[in-house]
Amino acid sequence: MANEVLALDAIDAYYGDSHVLHGVSLALGEARLLGLLGRNGAGKSTCMNVAMGVLTPRRGAVRVAGRDMTGSAPEIVAAAGVALVPQGRRIFKSLSVRENLLVAARAPQDRTVKTESTKAAWNFDRIYQAFPRLRERQHQIAGLLSGGEQQMLAIGRALMANPRVLLMDEPSEGLAPQIVAEVMATIRRLKEEGLSIILVEQNAKLVFDIADDIVILNSGHVAMAGSSTELRGRTAELHQHLGVY
Repeated sequence: MANEVLALDAIDAYYGDSHVLHGVSLALGEARLLGLLGRNGAGKSTCMNVAMGVLTPRRGAVRVAGRDMTGSAPEIVAAAGVALVPQGRRIFKSLSVRENLLVAARAPQDRTVKTESTKAAWNFDRIYQAFPRLRERQHQIAGLLSGGEQQMLAIGRALMANPRVLLMDEPSEGLAPQIVAEVMATIRRLKEEGLSIILVEQNAKLVFDIADDIVILNSGHVAMAGSSTELRGRTAELHQHLGVY
């Protein structure tokens, strides 16, 4: 793919003796959103762990803007411009909202790979503009926030690293429908601003409504891949690999 900003190339990944990813390849284009779909246990979160450097693959390569990052530690991958919004949010519950944002702050010029976006850098003011509730609660202990507010904080924390690539693992998990709509609207705005995003989701309809490209995993293999427009009409195959669509 031209202008790919992150790629997994023929990845084999294991947890102990358990072979989880089998030759998985995917490529995220500049300013595009790639939806990563699959049933529970299909290997979606493992792809995120490999991309972020949390799990080293036994075979295959990880590239960020063409640079080989295979086996690099998570802090090196982050310095290259990749940030993760993890499943379950994983905020620092004993810290305040502002402290959660502060610990992730990274100036764009500190990154090995610099964003080409002309938008202003992500800082406290810009995060609070995007998420007004975080401004209202900036001095509150994060563990006392609602689930939706914690998800906003997790997204804001990732953005404070001024990433070029944003990995989002199940951002709608456990949220009320109205909050899910707010989160998806935020993701859409980020894409429109030129951020490149991989979105892992259980809700296929949400992903097809927002994604440019889709990769569907089944038992650790790539079962389907293509543009969302191309795959949308293949209902029988989607049902086979996702269960519902």
